[in-house]
Parts: sequence; structure tokens; C-alpha cells
Amino acid sequence: MRPKLPCHSATLGLGIRPLAGTMDSAAFPFPFPRVSPLRSLPSFPKELAGVGQLRIGAVSYLNSKPLIEELGLSLGEHGHLSTDLPSRLADQLHRGEIDIGLIPVFEYFQNPAFHLVSTSGIVCRGPVWSVRLFFRCDPSKVRTLALDEGSRTSAALSKVLLHGELGRIPETQLLPIDADPESVEADAVLLIGDRAMHPERYAESFVSNWDLGQVWWERTGLPFVFAAWVARPIAFDRLWIGEWLDRMRDYGRERVAEISTRLSESYELTHEQCLDYLTNYIHFEVDQEARAGLEEFRRKCHDLGLVRTENTLPATGKP
Repeated sequence: MRPKLPCHSATLGLGIRPLAGTMDSAAFPFPFPRVSPLRSLPSFPKELAGVGQLRIGAVSYLNSKPLIEELGLSLGEHGHLSTDLPSRLADQLHRGEIDIGLIPVFEYFQNPAFHLVSTSGIVCRGPVWSVRLFFRCDPSKVRTLALDEGSRTSAALSKVLLHGELGRIPETQLLPIDADPESVEADAVLLIGDRAMHPERYAESFVSNWDLGQVWWERTGLPFVFAAWVARPIAFDRLWIGEWLDRMRDYGRERVAEISTRLSESYELTHEQCLDYLTNYIHFEVDQEARAGLEEFRRKCHDLGLVRTENTLPATGKP
């Protein structure tokens, strides 16, 4: 059974209202807008050619697809793109096994040697749909918390939000990525990514759930940044890399309808649900407002002792 997705519009979440009858000129007293052709695949910067092999890692969830659409093709002989769970990518970046990663922002806070290299990221401005905290009891009575091992950003966000509810951080335990969330006995269970997109599956075991993007928005009035392109110290020019990654984002964002057609079935979503998710729930630009949300999250994590470094954001609009 496919989940019923709350749409951001009254019409399939696409922002369009179906018209009754035929679409003749009388129904449109204005001319149709001219549709601009889709931009072509961005080329890898010639300024970086010959410097060495660039190793890039990206999260493997649906919400990353517009950021990495044909990125490997553009990268070509100049490097390699791999995908993995967010937490595993972060470990690879820490160990120097990749040069750049689309990783949880919490990991950026942890290492002062890391740099944001792009204005691209995975952002929500209200509900996110794919990051949820499921409760077996009233949220005010939570004592134990099971955390999905997939992303440390969502784990830290759960602690921040529950601390705001309880005045303390619950006792935590790890929920392996392949574990059944109904098998763990914690009062609250964090699920992220694709398995969080079907909350109806867990209705018999949990009494309620929080969409963490929505709760963050209600409490702060700010967007939340889940992941961003982060680099360790490398020989490549970060400015050129950042501009290329931003062009790849714009290329993929124009193709969300095509991506939704190609991938919706594998995620057990309709095309309309997938398109609504990638258009209205997930945003792909870390603008000034999103940066303010990112800094607020860093501050809250620091105040709770979740991070110990002072890896603050640069003051300018660019990374």
C-alpha cells in the first residue's frame, strides 16, 4: 500500500490545478510561456584537469539524486564517484579515503580542517518527510532513544529537539541500518531516509511521530541543512570545485521530473509523490537563511556538548 503524502498544494503537490475539458485557446487568455531548453551537462573544470584523481562520495538516498545526476559522467577520467550511507561517508572523509563528500553537516562541525566547498546541499524549510522520530509513549515521557546509524546529523537533531522537550537528552542506543525498528524496545526510535518515508508501516507499534524538519521549523523559524558538500584539505582549487558542484545541482534540479519517473517505483512511491518530495520537501541550495539555520544548529549542538570544536561558518555567502 502506497503512503498517503500530505501535499504542499491542493493538487498532487505539483502546484498545478487540473483543468476540466479540453485545453483550447479560449481557456488561456494569455500566451503560453516560452520553455527554456534544459541546460547541457556541465563539463569538469579544465582548470582542474591533470591535477590528480578527485575522489567524491555522496549519500545514497533519494534526496541526493538531483545533486549527483550524471555527476560521475561529468567527472569522467578525472576522478571517481561512490555512494554510501551518510555516516560511512563521513568516516571515509575523516580517514582521507575520499576528498569531497556530500556528508551530514554534523561531521563538518567535528573537524576544523574540513571546508564547505559549495552552496549545494540537502535542505528542508518545514516538513522533510524522510526523517522521523517515532514514539511509543508521549514525547514528554521519553527515557530511551534508538538512533538510526545512517546519519549523525539526524541523531544530533533528535537530541537537540528532545532536550527542548524534556530538558535532558535520553539514554541512547544504536539502531543498525538493517534492524527492524519495531524490534527495539526504546521509547523513541529515529528513522531516516527511505524507510522513514512509509510511517504507516509502523502504526501498530508507535503511537505518534515527529517530522524533525517540521519540529525544527516550528521551534526556530529557520530551514534545516541535513547534508552539504564538504572537503578535507586537498590540492584541488575549492572555488572551481564548488562552482562545478553548483552547476551540477542546477543541472539535476531541472531533471527532477525525469528522476522521479526513473526512481519512484523503486522507492515504492508514485511519480507524483516522488516529484512532490524532490520539489517541495527537499531544497538543494544553502542560501543565507539556510546558513543561519545551520549556524543555529551548530550552536545548539555546542551548547549541549555534542560538538567540541568551533568550526563556525564563513561570514560570506560563499563557502
